[in-house]
Amino acid sequence: MNGPRMLKAVKIGELARQAGMATSAIRFYEEAGPLPAPYRNPSGYRDYDPAVFDRLALIRAGQAIGLTLEQLKTMLGVWDDREIPCSHLSVRIDEWLGDIEGALEDLTRLRHGMMELAGEADRNEVTDCPPESVCRTLNGVR
Repeated sequence: MNGPRMLKAVKIGELARQAGMATSAIRFYEEAGPLPAPYRNPSGYRDYDPAVFDRLALIRAGQAIGLTLEQLKTMLGVWDDREIPCSHLSVRIDEWLGDIEGALEDLTRLRHGMMELAGEADRNEVTDCPPESVCRTLNGVR
């Protein structure tokens, strides 16, 4: 992160300010899992270890390239286990790329179907629709 590194625990407001994000986002990351729950001091306040800045930077970088929260948790789990992340993540990234390719194929099919539907709708006249039908074009879709 671009903010100065702190040597002592930091409260959520200060963490949010230095990280350039809302406290609600930090709480969300805790709840969702990519950010572990911090130590709570006796009065109940969150005390974050300064290393949390590096973790938030990884979360934001992962989100910037479109990783899901589950994918981020997997990636950060490897990092937490001190495994060699590059080789492990390379396998995961290949899996994720396969998922993306499948989603792109599905979206391409959807796009073509919608284009066909739009073309048919453009060719139909309102007088072509039988009285019992709301839309002739949509009636043919199953």
